[in-house]
Amino acid sequence: MKQPVQKRTLETRARLVAAAKGLVTAQGYAALRVEDVVAKAGVAKGTFFAHFPDKDALMDLLIGAEIDRHLDAIADLPAPRDVDEFVTVLMPLLRFMTCERYVFDVILRHSGAALAEEIGPIATTFVRQAEVVAAWLDQGPFRRDVSPDLLAEGMQAFATQAMALHFCALHNAVPLDQRLRPYLSAWLQPGI
Repeated sequence: MKQPVQKRTLETRARLVAAAKGLVTAQGYAALRVEDVVAKAGVAKGTFFAHFPDKDALMDLLIGAEIDRHLDAIADLPAPRDVDEFVTVLMPLLRFMTCERYVFDVILRHSGAALAEEIGPIATTFVRQAEVVAAWLDQGPFRRDVSPDLLAEGMQAFATQAMALHFCALHNAVPLDQRLRPYLSAWLQPGI
């Protein structure tokens, strides 16, 4: 039988997460160092590794929580009625996902695209995003020859492509929303 987690363990983890959030707010995700997190939390470096296998696991948690915050806001909105509304609704989330190249790289590593033994917070948000979008697609004037679930997965693929091109030296002159709009138009409303 699994032992219950001690209150002190939960408090220490919360201190580490709070310290990391504060540092990210001040310096950004890419600048976050484990040494700074433990110093701010007032714990030993070994304590950090007792809670997180590595910095990437902490980033998965922090970035996943921020994606979830954006999804909370999106889920409360009415279903978009056209591609322009879809792009408008998704842009705050996509701007966060591209706020730093480092953030985008972490998201790609943890999105579920790579085989992993454990599904983490970021991969979970990809599932949640697809569910929210599929429900909207089922209500709107979008193509019916493809299931809403497949349409939602395709939208994620196009959004990932648009975000990747945002960081590409050859293709970054086109703003993210302008890059995404034609992809979604062709995918959701072909022939229109």
